Amino acid sequence: MDSKIKTRLLIISDTHGIDFNPADRPLQRADVAIHCGDLTDGSKLEEFRTAIQLLKDINVPLKLAIAGNHDFTMDIPVFEKKVAEATPPLDPELVAKEYGALGEARQLFEEAKDAGIMLLDEGTHHFTLESGALLTVYASPYTPALGAWGFQYHPERGHKFSVERGVDVVITHGPPKGIMDYTYGRERAGCPYLFAAVARARPRVHCFGHIHEGWGARLVTWRDYYGEQPTHFTAIDNHRSPLVEKLAGLEPSRFDTQEDAEQKLKKLERYNQDRCCTTSHCVGDEYPLEHGKQTLFVNASISGSGDLPVQRPWLVDVELPRAR
Repeated sequence: MDSKIKTRLLIISDTHGIDFNPADRPLQRADVAIHCGDLTDGSKLEEFRTAIQLLKDINVPLKLAIAGNHDFTMDIPVFEKKVAEATPPLDPELVAKEYGALGEARQLFEEAKDAGIMLLDEGTHHFTLESGALLTVYASPYTPALGAWGFQYHPERGHKFSVERGVDVVITHGPPKGIMDYTYGRERAGCPYLFAAVARARPRVHCFGHIHEGWGARLVTWRDYYGEQPTHFTAIDNHRSPLVEKLAGLEPSRFDTQEDAEQKLKKLERYNQDRCCTTSHCVGDEYPLEHGKQTLFVNASISGSGDLPVQRPWLVDVELPRAR
């Protein structure tokens, strides 16, 4: 009996309270849907209801979601502080109407469990899929920042990401430093502490969002040795880490040749027709994923800007161990 089961993941992030147009929902069925945070734009109850309905409308038996920095009402201390420090003072009735009482947004997700929707807190979670595959996930909503949004930490103080060996999929809101984290200002916005944790654990897949312009995917091959504190400079074998796709491969550029422009247009037409970007890393594929030596990184931010205001979800095929 084959010890591995082919499993399809539908990965999205940063929907910001906007539902998919029915014509934009991926046609292919998946085994698990993953939402990497920023379910809302302003953390309002109605936006959470829209996000939950979006997940309900996806024809997938198990849907995993985490919060992002825009979902600040789920970070109770931050929410309380925002209300307390507001000037002039806020009307409690208006706050409750727009944002809900403390914990009300989370309660909406509790009520959606019957639809297969699971809101994950930080930590490791285990799931047995309908196919018989065992899925082990590490989740974390935390991102580095100096602002007053939810689930954030001071960049210099860092954060402990307790990713264990044996985790199949890491779901975070923000990217690790050095991978799909370039901003339009050409700055690396990812977290070095997250990168180090993932480099040590080497999961099959690490998916995230947060940096919208970082949308894309890359199959990273790890070096055998990279020292005690791995970084994207020391831990990645760049010669054996192919890029699957990125925005620069789709957006028009004044430097494009006619051939470049035609290739970009063809890819966009294909992705629009499929309503997603698909990449497969199972035995027999062009780039089979070797667990423990490689990790597929996916920035699945849906919200875009400029020439691509809506970016496509990712459909990812990987092999998972069979539940015993």
